Amino acid sequence: MHIILHKPLAFLDLETTGINLVTDRIVEVAIVKVMPDGSQLRKRKLLNPGVPIPAESTTVHGISDDMVKDAPTFKLAANEIRQFLDECDLAGYNSNRFDWPLLVEECLRAGLEFDMSGRRMIDVQRIFHVMEPRTLTAALRFYCDEELTNAHSAEADAEATWKVFNAQLQRYPSLGQTLDSVLAQIGDEPLVDMARRFIWEKGTEVFNFGKYKGRPVADVLKAEPQYYDWMMKGEFSLHTKQKLSEIFKRTALKIPI
Repeated sequence: MHIILHKPLAFLDLETTGINLVTDRIVEVAIVKVMPDGSQLRKRKLLNPGVPIPAESTTVHGISDDMVKDAPTFKLAANEIRQFLDECDLAGYNSNRFDWPLLVEECLRAGLEFDMSGRRMIDVQRIFHVMEPRTLTAALRFYCDEELTNAHSAEADAEATWKVFNAQLQRYPSLGQTLDSVLAQIGDEPLVDMARRFIWEKGTEVFNFGKYKGRPVADVLKAEPQYYDWMMKGEFSLHTKQKLSEIFKRTALKIPI
């Protein structure tokens, strides 16, 4: 193993009904948890999304409505999954933009808080795109001289992602052997909300979409508190709304009565 870990590093891959963080649901979750001693723990679950799986999604991952009709819902499995991820740093392939945001969203829908504080996030795709822009299949071939069989199986993809990450550390000594050194090399991306409707600029949360893009969220909410109501009623992710509410409450406390 070419990484020095001080706490577990969890590689996540999801198969879903689609790619919309607000409306789509998880149908399979697989996690490869790499421990500081190099051992691995695994968890894989099929999940009943509670909505029909579109045919085009089944074509990609091979999971049909019939396969998940007797599977638990995410709500029933949420606490088990969250406990498996306790004290873990987080990793995956394109996971910072999709897998982890959707998992957090599903937890919130289930009424559970998934605490992101203190967790470092390694997106193996970002390392690959910085060093050798390719797909996961090509990454496994390039770094590990292996072919990705059973692609779009969540477990196979999570396992392949761990192999690629480990091989990247060996190929690029400049990445170092800690998560901090890797993030220092490829750049960290501090998050406000997982859907990236807000971003940090000079220590301030600013809008990352729409007519107020680039403006501080707190300033807009002070000037137009009705914009808060519009977003809370709109088709935004629960995590976005949670962070918006935190900013709104913090801003409201600063407004003189």
